[in-house]
Amino acid sequence: MSQRTTFLMPGTSQLRARAAVLALGLGASAAVGAGVAVAADARANAVALPESAAAAVQQQAAAQAKAATAAQTKSKAAAKKAAAGKAAKPSAAKTAASWVDPVKKYKLSASFAQAGNLWSSTHSGQDFAVSSGTQVFATHGGTVVKAGGNGAGDGPAYGNAVVIKHSNGTYSQYAHLSRVHVKAGQAVKTGQRIALSGNTGNSSGPHLHFEIRTTPNYGTAVDPVAFLRTKGVRL
Repeated sequence: MSQRTTFLMPGTSQLRARAAVLALGLGASAAVGAGVAVAADARANAVALPESAAAAVQQQAAAQAKAATAAQTKSKAAAKKAAAGKAAKPSAAKTAASWVDPVKKYKLSASFAQAGNLWSSTHSGQDFAVSSGTQVFATHGGTVVKAGGNGAGDGPAYGNAVVIKHSNGTYSQYAHLSRVHVKAGQAVKTGQRIALSGNTGNSSGPHLHFEIRTTPNYGTAVDPVAFLRTKGVRL
């Protein structure tokens, strides 16, 4: 049998390896070239899109800014309204408390202008039936112009009494007191204790005789209940 002898040229394997590497390199170059082309296309598209994209972003930013401004305006308006409400409440409370009842826990008894044998003509004030020693309060702030026995100068029928002058030109009088805690010339505040109720003077039992006058003296009294109601006091 004949044998076929194959002769290899020295370095043939090396040449083949180099050829393979070259081919692989060319393929890689082609792939890289394709990638570069794709990237170039992407950059081209990126350059072409910003104008519309920027417009959309600007529109969105403008809408957000407008919404934020509207919310801020609404918040400021709500805060202003709340502050105005808070400022109004103390003012209303102050007005309601500017005049008060002269005594607490009472019953109304003899009324203004009521006829009877206890008075020379008709009753000059409003009586508040309370026990002796009940605290008597200034129905409104002012200055004491009369205080003491003998009706504080208006006669013994009133017993111990106090007269206070108020800034609106009216006077309040408190009579039949068991004890007086103020003196003429003293400034008093609304609701300040000025005396204790009693049964002094021309009195048929413990009570407070209360008057509203247009002068400090007897004979100028007006209906005290009607007057206090105009000041927000409900008797």
